[in-house]
Amino acid sequence: MENILFTLFLTISIATILNIILKKFGISHIIGYILTGTLISYGFNFNGVNNDSLELIAEFGIVFLMFTIGLEMSVDKIKKMKEILLLNGFLQVSISAILIYLVAFYIFHLSVEVSLIVSLAFSLSSTAIVLTYLKQSKDIHTPYGEKSTAILIFQDLAVIPILLLITFLTNDTLSISEVLTKTFISAFIIIVFMFTIGKNLISWLLKFASNSRIEELFLGAVLSIVIGTSLLAHELGFTYSLGAFIAGMIISDTNFSVKVESDIASYKDLLLGAFFFSVGTKIDALYFLYNVHIILLIFIAVMVIKALVVYVIIRRKSDKSTAVKSALALCQVGEFSFAIFALASSNNIISNETANFLILVSVLSMILTPFIVNNIYKLASYVVVEFYESDKITPIKAKNHVVICGFSILGRVIARDLSERNIPFVIISDDLRHVLLGRKLGYMAYFGHLDKLPVLESLKVDEASSVIITVSDTHIKRLICEAVLNFHKEANILLKIESIDEKAQLKDLNIKKFVHAHIEVGRLLVEEALSVRGENK
Repeated sequence: MENILFTLFLTISIATILNIILKKFGISHIIGYILTGTLISYGFNFNGVNNDSLELIAEFGIVFLMFTIGLEMSVDKIKKMKEILLLNGFLQVSISAILIYLVAFYIFHLSVEVSLIVSLAFSLSSTAIVLTYLKQSKDIHTPYGEKSTAILIFQDLAVIPILLLITFLTNDTLSISEVLTKTFISAFIIIVFMFTIGKNLISWLLKFASNSRIEELFLGAVLSIVIGTSLLAHELGFTYSLGAFIAGMIISDTNFSVKVESDIASYKDLLLGAFFFSVGTKIDALYFLYNVHIILLIFIAVMVIKALVVYVIIRRKSDKSTAVKSALALCQVGEFSFAIFALASSNNIISNETANFLILVSVLSMILTPFIVNNIYKLASYVVVEFYESDKITPIKAKNHVVICGFSILGRVIARDLSERNIPFVIISDDLRHVLLGRKLGYMAYFGHLDKLPVLESLKVDEASSVIITVSDTHIKRLICEAVLNFHKEANILLKIESIDEKAQLKDLNIKKFVHAHIEVGRLLVEEALSVRGENK
């Protein structure tokens, strides 16, 4: 027990410190967990923790990952995206897999089974890294973001038959055609079962737990559903992951989907870290050093193949800019390759040495991915002129104007009022949907971040009469205010705040006017109530 607790202490401490450091360099936390596993493996040898325990942790990590992805998908969502999701996704996975299979089979002379597994695993991209970036940067609303997201969703769906395929490949009595047929039939049977009887049971349990009004019981019900459906799928001859994924997908179509996602949000990254930690323990650093040239060669070849495939697919019905950025966003090998290689290795379809080699290729790809996506506009600009590139704004010709930062409901109210008063203004937002709406309404709206110097210069903030900041996040407010004041220390900043505590956190800044949202609304309501009262006298 003491050895296990000490190992947990070392793991959590090292992972936390590494991720804090890596975060400063824009590197995904996934890499931090992988490196932690490698460091623990080499430096402490787990202090007595056996491999069975690690495999159990890894299995639960995969199960939880599939459940969270299932939560993000619903039948309605798939219907809305069916054209770009099903067609582009199918073309990307199938063409990439075919090309990689040909290379693996004819050039590297791998067996049919191993070549098939390698091609399918390498055809998948990193949902965890790419979608996280797209959501944070708001690029998920751009044309390339929408198409990349659709392909990633299809890839997530494709993981299920791939994992099933590996399970059936362990049966030596079946041919490849029989395996594919049985995989399809078996998947169809369990999906029908889960979406009929299983759906009713899950809905009843969530409703029963919700009515108890005890949070831990509701969370316990959710975990029971995940683990229970995983065990059921495994008993029927499928993978644990299939049951968890379908459970998530069923819950996504209920009234409890938002609550479930909210309740597990704080645990998601840590629990997923368990899987990536176990992956790190499988990395052979010495093997990497001795074979770095071969690993790099295959890594580059895979990324080039995938980038070309994605570019051609997207370019059919989109502009060159969208195709280039989509190709850059999806050219890496994703985290699901770890699950595929781990399952294939545990079932002796591929050797441990081959699995370690393939995992190293995947890890190297994922290490590079954050640098690619964080600089995707800059990289794409070498090939094509960018239209949606944030922070690239042609200097405006304005003076004594108002700069509105943010164009949600409050920003729109302000813009409409200024427009009616014929006061010149300009809108800056990091949400492309808001920018497109502002332009549709005839306003001067730009896509970018007001804490960037080029944006401040282009919008002539130093010549503006006022800067109205309507964003809600306190940290973002501070970044914007500091940038504006550093650029023009006498800037007339009008800042919306949500509480007195928030005002206290920002009081060190030279802000001209704080507008307390609730106080102002309350004052207006009182004035309205008094006016009605006066009329009734």
